[in-house]
Amino acid sequence: MLTGGPLDVLTGDYLAELTMLILGRDRLKNPDLGYAKTFLRQLEEGLGLAHERGVRIVTNAGGLHPAGLADAIRALAAKVGVPVSVAHVEGDDLTSREDGALTANAYLGGAGITACLRAGADVVVTGRVTDAALVSGPAAWWFDWAPEDHDRLAGAVVAGHVLECGTQATGGNYSFFTAHDVRRPGFPLAEISEDGSAVITKHPGTGGAVTTGTVTAQLLYETQGVRYLGPDVTARLDTVRLTDDGADRVRITGVRGEHPPASLKVGVTRIGGWRNEVVFVLTGLDIEAKAALVRSQLADTLEGVADAAWTLARTDHADADTEETASALLRLVVRDPSPDRVGRALTSTAIELALGSYPGFHVAAPPGPAQPYGVFASSYVPAAEVPHTAVLPDGTRLLIPVPAPPAELSAGSTVHAPPPPPTPAALSAGPAEPAFSAPPAFEARGSGGGAPEGVGGAAPAGSGAEPRETVRAPLGALAGARSGDKGGDANVGVWARSGPAWDWLRDTLTVDRFQALLPETRGLTVHRHELPNLHALNFTVTGILGDGVASGHRFDPQAKALGEWLRARHLDIPVHLLPPPEGTGP
Repeated sequence: MLTGGPLDVLTGDYLAELTMLILGRDRLKNPDLGYAKTFLRQLEEGLGLAHERGVRIVTNAGGLHPAGLADAIRALAAKVGVPVSVAHVEGDDLTSREDGALTANAYLGGAGITACLRAGADVVVTGRVTDAALVSGPAAWWFDWAPEDHDRLAGAVVAGHVLECGTQATGGNYSFFTAHDVRRPGFPLAEISEDGSAVITKHPGTGGAVTTGTVTAQLLYETQGVRYLGPDVTARLDTVRLTDDGADRVRITGVRGEHPPASLKVGVTRIGGWRNEVVFVLTGLDIEAKAALVRSQLADTLEGVADAAWTLARTDHADADTEETASALLRLVVRDPSPDRVGRALTSTAIELALGSYPGFHVAAPPGPAQPYGVFASSYVPAAEVPHTAVLPDGTRLLIPVPAPPAELSAGSTVHAPPPPPTPAALSAGPAEPAFSAPPAFEARGSGGGAPEGVGGAAPAGSGAEPRETVRAPLGALAGARSGDKGGDANVGVWARSGPAWDWLRDTLTVDRFQALLPETRGLTVHRHELPNLHALNFTVTGILGDGVASGHRFDPQAKALGEWLRARHLDIPVHLLPPPEGTGP
């Protein structure tokens, strides 16, 4: 990013929920740690170049010890002979308030970053701030925005959300990845304007692509509802508009902001206990019977274990031409407060079945000791109780005030009502995308799996329209998806690639149908949110990930592929909405 083209501020986001747990364990071993050590190694290569080019650096790599990382950066700068001023933001650490917590950190906004940059800092280090604050804080500094500039701040927050996961905005992890060369996608950048609008692009000559589709995918990532709540502003995602602005350029406009909530989210991690696992390989015939035999042989051993979960992945194929493709995987995951009950004694017992169990017995890995696992939860605290503090380059400590409640706002400041629904013409314009370069083979009507036959083909009730000709096909023929985790919950954002496809998607993909397509979500609370400007639906699934990624035994513990599973499910799709088979049209 420093050598690829013009840049004013370089940001770095290091703090996933799982990372906080890892840093917490580091701090237990050494109280001087708790920050992302990899950042220092990267900075040693780029600090001089950033200083030479006048690029400010803003990062949350400070983790649990931003003051410690700030001191380490000063020592590094002296070592490499680069005169830079360093500031940091603190006050987010609330661990002492949470009994038994390994870490507890409030999500701060960007105002502390703004204050540090206004004081002349070349490098700003923070602890737990919202990911988008790494962008909205510098934008507020650059344009001298006030806390009441809600629309401008909301626009920068949306731009920050697009940038926060790097190359996910330039074609990485993208449903329609075959339409672009994404082998080495370049990192995205935002050209932010004084009114809060922005253009998402990338440096010339870098790989990947920036399209309305790649930006839409990232906008839907790990969001819940139409209101994107933040410490500085509440951004209305249902007001976001995307338009093409040239090759690898997507303009974001129309973002409305509302007053931030009076409380801050607090991410809390704890050591939840100890876990272990064994994966048995079952090959050839009688897979179900082989699995049942192993389970019965270990039943006594598992007595008294707090949690034992078995899953059988039928990766085997009939009459397979390789041994691997003839094999299924039987996975046992055990968890308990005591490491002894799920330690090597248990896994060794499993291995000792080798000569007296199912034919072809073997396992995917040797027996191992129990490992600690963490759990993640969130709580809320009044913003006024969190000492959000900017520690300026000269050591001055500046307490950041909490945004005034709406009744105390200056004249002319408003909290926006929901926007009117977009017109049919606006809907039909839609996010433009290149034709899908490798359409899937559509199965004949009546194929197994997916939604029941007849789902998706009927005209909306009361429309008077004739039933349309349909074909059994995967949802992904028409829609992209992006999914992810928020603690124990997951979200799945789904967007259509044209206006007519959006009309069909909105009417067809109800909560009931979503749960029919993804049976693992049945019995869980699922909420659906419409984002018409993006031609998108966003589903939140409560509790599917248990206590979060660090404790989960689900096959996909962060729900990163939940959206791709949804796209692979089949239902009846109107033929006229589908792209032509490859080679049959323009």
